[in-house]
Amino acid sequence: MTQISTTSRNDDFAIEAIDDTISEGVTSLPSEAVGRIKVGEFTEKFLMDLSFWTVDDYRRSWDAALRKLEDAENSTSCLIASITDPAASNFISCWPMYRDGEVVYVQNSIIFLDELHEQFNPQEPWRYVEDRSTVDEDGNRISEWSTSTSQVRRFRESASGR
Repeated sequence: MTQISTTSRNDDFAIEAIDDTISEGVTSLPSEAVGRIKVGEFTEKFLMDLSFWTVDDYRRSWDAALRKLEDAENSTSCLIASITDPAASNFISCWPMYRDGEVVYVQNSIIFLDELHEQFNPQEPWRYVEDRSTVDEDGNRISEWSTSTSQVRRFRESASGR
């Protein structure tokens, strides 16, 4: 898993599929949807591949991942940002989440499927997330944003979280 490179303290949290553009003049293709994640003051749009999962599949996965985060005071979960058929893919784009009590840290990452010791199970992506690290193997700081467990729960329980 390679983590992609800022720390935010605002508590807001959301992840959703939106009908929007990534940047001016660039729209998603029929086989893609646009997603958006918000963690504190950080907001990013991303393309969601629809060749393997539907938008509803992504939403169900996000709900399961957020519920997994609520299982314990110290837990790890993973929001899939984009997935193609794991049997024919090289990687999965995701947002690992690390709960430490009331604080939830979110990073942007890629899970390289050829580095796994077992077949990837899309229903349990958190099983393939490495332990939280704030520095990569080269000593560079890993970008990370934080929110609260209560904000994640509030989002999950809201209409937009369902």
